[in-house]
Amino acid sequence: METKEMRAVYCDTLIELAQSDERIMVVEADLMRASGTMAFKQQFPDRAVDVGVAEANLVGVSAGLSAAGRIPFAATFGCFASRRVFDQFFISANYAKLNVKLVGTDPGISAAFNGGTHMPFEDIGLMRMIPDLTIVEPSDPVSLKALTKAAAQIEGCVYMRLHRKAVAALYEEGEPFTLGKGKVLADGSDVTIIALGAILVPEALKARQLLTQQGYEAAVIDMHTVKPLDEELILSYARKTGCIVTAENHQTSGGLGGAVAHLLSQTHPTPMAMVGIHDEFGQVGTQAWLAQHYRLTAEEISRKALALIKGRKE
Repeated sequence: METKEMRAVYCDTLIELAQSDERIMVVEADLMRASGTMAFKQQFPDRAVDVGVAEANLVGVSAGLSAAGRIPFAATFGCFASRRVFDQFFISANYAKLNVKLVGTDPGISAAFNGGTHMPFEDIGLMRMIPDLTIVEPSDPVSLKALTKAAAQIEGCVYMRLHRKAVAALYEEGEPFTLGKGKVLADGSDVTIIALGAILVPEALKARQLLTQQGYEAAVIDMHTVKPLDEELILSYARKTGCIVTAENHQTSGGLGGAVAHLLSQTHPTPMAMVGIHDEFGQVGTQAWLAQHYRLTAEEISRKALALIKGRKE
């Protein structure tokens, strides 16, 4: 599959949207090069706003643009898009029922050498507490393009986690995506792996291969939308396989794992395990080293899946 830089796909998609919809705008906080949106500014100079190093103002300006009928895509590092501007996004955009699309770049360990201060492991947890907010994390260039378009089309605020680096495509070009509906990448009957994002979805597929080598068939679901969660799909596979492993580049307690556990505990109690960050801060390192340190790997997913499968059979 072809590999593409995610931030370039993000910018190209916004340019495509802007060519047919004059409401589309880009708002940045002195990070246009980091977010990859310089090409948008060059093509639409009157529809690209840089507020400088002022993230709260980024959200305030975006809220004002939305109130004036525009569709602003506001991007900054995920740590700033969540922790630093939570109140502004909560009140000025969501409580006001506006139409701001907030993009948090470099989620989790993809922040790499920016280190613990810039490594958001908690942004989904914060955003999940905001009523009616849509939360999405694409796993590859194809899903990013489709979900960015879907975010622009719905009325209401969206928080999107954007992996900036180059990622290999998991889907064929043109694959349809619907917000709130997960994608089954592989079927299986022994365990379900529900994964999120450009780092863990590929690892989930590798984990499936490891399990197949041991005689077990794992279903793999790309749960690209954390909110609203695809409850019907999760429950159907909980009943089918009897156990679930979640995998995410985020704290498990407030992220995908917590969301799935909350659903299952209320509706269909199911043995499950979580691969993700377990109550730790971020730190400096290469993405590869960080993945091993925090055990965000196919080996860890398969190990936890195997324990669940064997536990069911005993």
